[in-house]
Amino acid sequence: MKKLLIIGFILYRISTATAQDGNLISPKIAKKYSLSYNQLKEYEGLYEYINNTTLKIAASPIDTTLLCIINESRYPFVTIGKDLFLNPVRDSVVFFRNRQNKVIGYKSGKDTFNLLPQKVTFPKQMWYPRLNGLKNYKYSYQQPQNDNDGLTTGNLENTGLDKNLLNEMVQKIVEGTYPNVHSVLIIKDGKLVFEEYFYEHNKNKLHELRSATKSFISALTGIAIEKGYIKSKKEKVLPYFSEYTFKNNTDAKKQITIENLLTNQSGLDCDTYNPKAVGNESIMAYEKDWIQYSLDLPMKDSAGGIGQYCSSNPIIMGRIIEKATKMTLPAFAKQTLFKGIGIKNFEWQFKPDPSSGETFCQLNLRSRDMAKFGLLYLNNGLWNGKQVIPKDWVEQSLNKHSIVAGLDYGYLWWTKYLDANGVRYYGKLAQGNGGQKIYIFKELNLVTVITAGHYNIQSSSNELNAKYILPAFNKR
Repeated sequence: MKKLLIIGFILYRISTATAQDGNLISPKIAKKYSLSYNQLKEYEGLYEYINNTTLKIAASPIDTTLLCIINESRYPFVTIGKDLFLNPVRDSVVFFRNRQNKVIGYKSGKDTFNLLPQKVTFPKQMWYPRLNGLKNYKYSYQQPQNDNDGLTTGNLENTGLDKNLLNEMVQKIVEGTYPNVHSVLIIKDGKLVFEEYFYEHNKNKLHELRSATKSFISALTGIAIEKGYIKSKKEKVLPYFSEYTFKNNTDAKKQITIENLLTNQSGLDCDTYNPKAVGNESIMAYEKDWIQYSLDLPMKDSAGGIGQYCSSNPIIMGRIIEKATKMTLPAFAKQTLFKGIGIKNFEWQFKPDPSSGETFCQLNLRSRDMAKFGLLYLNNGLWNGKQVIPKDWVEQSLNKHSIVAGLDYGYLWWTKYLDANGVRYYGKLAQGNGGQKIYIFKELNLVTVITAGHYNIQSSSNELNAKYILPAFNKR
């Protein structure tokens, strides 16, 4: 997707500060300036960042580019002079040095961020898909191991998948045709039959889901309703926040329901794809109270009207679940959904305030556990004979209720199609910026999981599905 779907991750303060202070450098004026890899390494290190956080600066040996690294996200800088760079939104970042000519920090508008004394290392595997693939690499398929984690594994034989195409896919990833792909997993007929990791990623490493987190909030909503914590998806939203006094509190706003949040039809003037919308996710990220910010927004449409992609909606929904269950959202997930499908290792800070400005309340999971979630929905909420999510809720969630950004939209789930050599396949999709995708193809009894680092650029996740996985079924 073109923008961050869990938005708080962009270099918000860097970009806005420089732009507001008039230090924006026009792309027409800026010309790329050449620095060697060793020169770029002078800027490497751990730096102060906004909100008492840190970021890393690293020089890539692959393409001689300086990268800003925030958590798992990597953002390339354009070199336009010694100590002078453009960040991804084309604003200036200026490094400064001490009397010994050593880099000691950088400036962005009125803000100054110092280089910290802690040493950081950048392991070789973070730059290369496979360390043993630097020369004469030849991929050979291996059946995924059975780790007794709730996933049954199997071989590609008799699955209908094309082993040669999958071999070619891995070969292309390792050779660099598809850079920054972190993992590819395939579940066919209930078994994990393909599992490959690249760079420093492995089956035990947690990966940020970005906006794919929204589909988990949808699942937890269904569970909360089934357990009686929430009476109905038709319940009004504002009564859950009686302790607040909201701006623009019109009769139209009072009509917003839980279902409207799930379908992105709240009517609030908040749309990631519309720069003219009043609600702005990157501003919300540093607001004191995200619920207050979101429900203060004016109404652009009546509730249940046009679909607008707005991360305020699932944030509000997550808080409603917490108020209804009297548990934190991660704790409720651990007790219900995660327990039900055997997810034991996760990270999830759901705090809709500035402390989540860099994580935007996103969930971090293993790729295998993302695959479990997809398999759960493929099986209509049933896991090992137990109904973890009500069947009718799964069906409702995956059905079309609105149109968002030109695509059919369910309850925080997308419907998308992929064309594979002229054959069109429709899938249900949980997705997040950077290429985090859980695809469900019910007609094929197939789940694919791809994680990647294509932040704010076109992801290759769809192409990998369309070119190397789905074509195997074209003859059927």
